[in-house]
Amino acid sequence: MKLRPPAAIAEWRIRMVAVGLGCLLLLLVWRLVSLQLLDTERGYRFLQSQGDARSLRVEPIPAHRGIISDRNGEPLAISTPVQTLWANPKQLVDKIEDWRPLASALGVAPDELERRIGSVATREFVYLRRRMTPADAARVMALGIPGVYSRREYQRFYPAGQTAAHVVGFTNVDDRGQEGIELAYDEWLTGVPGSKQVIKDLYGHVIRDVQELSPARPGRALDLSLDLRIQYLAHRELKKAIESASAESGCVVVLDARSGEILAMANQPTYNPNNRGGDIGSALRNRAITDLVEPGSTMKPLTMIAALESGKYHPGMTMETSPGYIRVGRKTFRDHHNYGLLTLGGVITKSSQVGTVKIAMSLEPDAIRDVFVRAGLGQSVGTGFPGESVGVLPDYRKWSDVARANLAFGYGLSVTPLQLARTYSILAAGGVEHPLTLLRGRGTPEAKPVYKPEIIAQLVDMMKTVTQPGGTALKAAIKGYTVAGKTGTVHRIGPGGYEANRYVSLFAGFAPATDPRIVAVVIVSDPRGGVYYGGAIAAPVFSTVVAGALRLMDVPPDNLPEILVADRDAGRTPT
Repeated sequence: MKLRPPAAIAEWRIRMVAVGLGCLLLLLVWRLVSLQLLDTERGYRFLQSQGDARSLRVEPIPAHRGIISDRNGEPLAISTPVQTLWANPKQLVDKIEDWRPLASALGVAPDELERRIGSVATREFVYLRRRMTPADAARVMALGIPGVYSRREYQRFYPAGQTAAHVVGFTNVDDRGQEGIELAYDEWLTGVPGSKQVIKDLYGHVIRDVQELSPARPGRALDLSLDLRIQYLAHRELKKAIESASAESGCVVVLDARSGEILAMANQPTYNPNNRGGDIGSALRNRAITDLVEPGSTMKPLTMIAALESGKYHPGMTMETSPGYIRVGRKTFRDHHNYGLLTLGGVITKSSQVGTVKIAMSLEPDAIRDVFVRAGLGQSVGTGFPGESVGVLPDYRKWSDVARANLAFGYGLSVTPLQLARTYSILAAGGVEHPLTLLRGRGTPEAKPVYKPEIIAQLVDMMKTVTQPGGTALKAAIKGYTVAGKTGTVHRIGPGGYEANRYVSLFAGFAPATDPRIVAVVIVSDPRGGVYYGGAIAAPVFSTVVAGALRLMDVPPDNLPEILVADRDAGRTPT
């Protein structure tokens, strides 16, 4: 069969197809232009918004808390970056094969992880592990498991550990203050988080940062009045004394006599804020600020102020304390020995109950209480510290003779160790009160006159004899320095009243007595080593801590023998 040649295509048809294809091309170009360049209902703005809705996210920028430092710039609390891992249960619930390697990387049992994810399967968020080190978190994220994410946070670290735990306090897992300075100044220390735009992929992973919307503002720094060197010293000596006396607890407070700044505040038992595992409930208390004790004979110097202010007494006069006891109402008050004839200063030196009671009975009922009120007893110290107690100072409408006698030597009222330290700081400052503070560099508030300086000078001369031969606190003496102070030994109060064989040992004082720089209070509760007097238990701690503080503050000795003083003034080295 003979093949026909192909029929020729009409030219008009070719032109028609070309025109049609050209129109389609123009239509396509127009569509592209309208989508990419024109702001129509379905134009580029619409497409951008749809794309952003699926990939553009706002992420927070965490802000760390402010640094807490001591008076010399040593850090007491700092923030370190950590990673927190979280998951979207909806993405994980159907991927059981990923649970076992994920559990192994997290360090948890597979059953535990399955239970946690299964219990929130309908949600979109669950924590896997908080506060991981960046290296550990990176190993988990390297598994590439869909639905597992990480975010940056900050964790508080306390370089001084248990030494300053009660003052500094700690934060919770969300980095909010829970105790101590961290709680008291939480708003000051807390930073303000920022925000940024990021692009995320289908699995929620950040592809890149787009822009910073608002910068993160870190928390403000806080400089405390604490001197970490003195704090270490107080912590060490108190711990040693508690262990040696088999005591239940104790505290030491050290103040700067010239400014009212708190240089140290140590408590036992204590805890490690970096590792708060176990039952540490009772160890959390800052006993120096929250716990109340009867101050006992440490109040006798204040009773002596009332006596001197009355005009009925002067330092050189004497009184008879024989036969070593005195009866008031139905109660008998006894001295340890029959001291016989004592000077007014001798009542302080020997801590005579009989002499103190006789003074109290000769004064107006409210005279002693008025002196106590001016010392700030029964009133807030004003540090702003959480849980601060104000103590108890009775105010009877009609004072009984026994109540007057008890108040004169520190029974029937209660104070915190910090209140007692404030009282002695007034004596150390010549009768002037400097408000106490835990902050450094806040300026020195105007001092408030409390007692006449000439009366305080007479009292300090009496208090110096307490640490000298014949006094009750020879172990509080410091070589090369004069020390003024007072011991105290009181019965502990139990459910049924005063307990016969349980005591609280106290010593409060300051040095150098001629120009006070350091005030310190030492309290040891329930010593059980057979010895319990304040002069034997608390006084040695005072001596060691204050001696160390004086050296650290370069305070020159005021009680050197004359030949050593001459050598010192001439710049010669003693032989």
